[in-house]
Amino acid sequence: MAAFATAEACDSNAALISNGDLRALHPVFKIYGQRRCFSGPIVTLKVFEDNVLVRDQLETKGEGRVLVIDGGGSMRCALVGGNLGQLAQNNGWSGIVVNGCVRDVDEINDCDVGVRALGSNPLKSSKKGHGEKNVPVYICGTLVRDGEWLYADSDGVLISKTELSV
Repeated sequence: MAAFATAEACDSNAALISNGDLRALHPVFKIYGQRRCFSGPIVTLKVFEDNVLVRDQLETKGEGRVLVIDGGGSMRCALVGGNLGQLAQNNGWSGIVVNGCVRDVDEINDCDVGVRALGSNPLKSSKKGHGEKNVPVYICGTLVRDGEWLYADSDGVLISKTELSV
């Protein structure tokens, strides 16, 4: 992927920002993984302290997509670890955004995938399989829909209703 600058995208798409078709997530995410810059169509998950659906989704072909996980902002356990980071890399996912925590940070940082999360926690999640996929989610107050586009770099994370020109 060519380098994409979120700041430039904001500057050149003021009309999309004004009408809500281009939105910036609050700057609360830490940067993990080898890809500092990533983008792709969004696949959404809504889970709470349970990562069974996360694994199920990352076991599918990513085809350059970005998995956006609404973990309710929970900091009590991790939803993504090193094994899932490797799975995402091997299956062609561009990135993962977690409204929650990751673990195995050193392993995730070795993966050729972009990861954003609120922080890290060594505790693993439960394995009950509860949650929803392909549903609208709110990440730190910002609506994110399945099929929209995500763009991330060192400046932040953008959500766009449609694919932007890079």
